[in-house]
Amino acid sequence: MFSFNSIRSALARHDVNRKGWKTDRKIIVIESDDWGAIRMPNASVYQQLLNLGYAVDKCPYARNDALASEEDLQKLFNVLLTFKDVNGNSPVITANCVTANPDFNRIKENDYQEYYWEPITETFKRYDAHAKCFELWKSGINKHIFFPQFHGREHVNWKYWLAELQNPESDYRKIYAFATWTLKATDAAKGSINLQAALDTHNYADLEHQKTYLQEGMQGFQELFGFTSESYIATNFIIHSDLLQKLSELRVKYIQGMKYQKHPILDKSEREMVRHYTGEKNKSGQTFLVRNCVFEPSQMPQNFDSVGECLKDIKNAFFWKKPAIITAHRLNFVGYINRENRDRNLKMFSELLSQISKKWPDVEFMTSPQLGKLIEESLS
Repeated sequence: MFSFNSIRSALARHDVNRKGWKTDRKIIVIESDDWGAIRMPNASVYQQLLNLGYAVDKCPYARNDALASEEDLQKLFNVLLTFKDVNGNSPVITANCVTANPDFNRIKENDYQEYYWEPITETFKRYDAHAKCFELWKSGINKHIFFPQFHGREHVNWKYWLAELQNPESDYRKIYAFATWTLKATDAAKGSINLQAALDTHNYADLEHQKTYLQEGMQGFQELFGFTSESYIATNFIIHSDLLQKLSELRVKYIQGMKYQKHPILDKSEREMVRHYTGEKNKSGQTFLVRNCVFEPSQMPQNFDSVGECLKDIKNAFFWKKPAIITAHRLNFVGYINRENRDRNLKMFSELLSQISKKWPDVEFMTSPQLGKLIEESLS
């Protein structure tokens, strides 16, 4: 007998796939956000915040998410290299990364009056198990299993965070010494700024400043990797449509995302949501790539069948002749704070890839830009 939730899930799968570009090829794209961004610094800070009464245990990101360590990367890469598609290619993570993090020392030295950032390569140096992480990233690029794309300059709304820090009574000021702003669950209260979303704002005038943020972030991306990011996804999926032209000027051709793009809250009580579908073109000539499959075990109860549900998503995508674009945040592959989180999820990830290979032996693994180019070429 079907439950209400199972029927609703099935309808949602059909809804996201019913419109857009089609192909007979069995294409899998794995899009993974947040690489390079700090979140919870370490297990000790997590415990101290918990002891201070902050409900960090209620948020899966606060419990588990941190900079991926050398061991985290090596274990993930080992899983990816185990599998091959019909063309002899391993699964590849489209690793949506930030290029910078806050420079906590300089911000404090200037009495929280100015914001300063540091490149992620400097952040890696300050963590105790991360010195070789950027070299491992480059190794992943060379092995075609880890392909960075632009997620933003940093994963915090620095303007609103700085305003909080200027108030000595703010909780964000009180935890500043821990080099984090992680306090609570991921979703902001209704009508308020999402501090994780760099492009959220109450003020239309901020859109001009956000263009500078994107410009600086993309420049940092090019300096780090030596190539331009052809695709982009906004932090927490929040970006005003007016900024897409700026991204086009920065040579971004493909916009990753869920089926709804979220606008900044601005002066509204609820966010404007803009529906998209894979293959859709905007007025700047960019192509939207919409995620239609979910592998997020760290955000689900432990008894949730993450592998089985993701396989249903993929089956539905292929039924509608759509590429299967899987959302799988970095959170799922990190064990720096909680080793069990990484090991449990990598076991499931390996099972997912194994089942994909068995069910669809003609599967093709691609990056987001590779899929975008294929769509463009088929429509030209």
